[in-house]
Amino acid sequence: MLKKTLLIVGVLAVMLVAGVLIAAATKSDTFRVQRAASIKAPPEKIAAALTDFRGWSAWSPWEKLDPAMKRSYSGAEKGKGAVYSWEGNGSVGVGRMEITDVAPARVALSLDFTKPFPAHNQVEFALEGKGDTTDVTWTMQGPLPYVAKVVHVIFDMDGMVGRQFESGLANLKAISEK
Repeated sequence: MLKKTLLIVGVLAVMLVAGVLIAAATKSDTFRVQRAASIKAPPEKIAAALTDFRGWSAWSPWEKLDPAMKRSYSGAEKGKGAVYSWEGNGSVGVGRMEITDVAPARVALSLDFTKPFPAHNQVEFALEGKGDTTDVTWTMQGPLPYVAKVVHVIFDMDGMVGRQFESGLANLKAISEK
């Protein structure tokens, strides 16, 4: 009886692993996470907060995850060419961001992680002024290698990262509406 039970458990485990691997193989080769908020402030004020990495500690949700995080800044002081690098705990990892474009309705960044895993993503903040408010859309997208696809089958990455975006947008709203 024990042998039959172990055999059944083993077969079910193999089927589960095979199912996850097959599901991963059907996922897209890219990912996209996007959230939006309406902020009662002009686009210029919001863009100023986005283009100055030294001020991100006031609103970025990741800044609070590791108070001992090592930060460094290089390149331009703010705006296009500004670079922000960090080295932190497992919650924030190790990485680098660079502002690649600043336009009246857009701030674009290159986001590169080295730990906990390498990743190279593009981030964009779209700013659409509507009277006395600005609709801010935060988007991150990038390649999704097979190993990451397996993780995406098990964990809802859009939900996890999306919640961080929602928190960051709420923080950005709070500081921009002051």
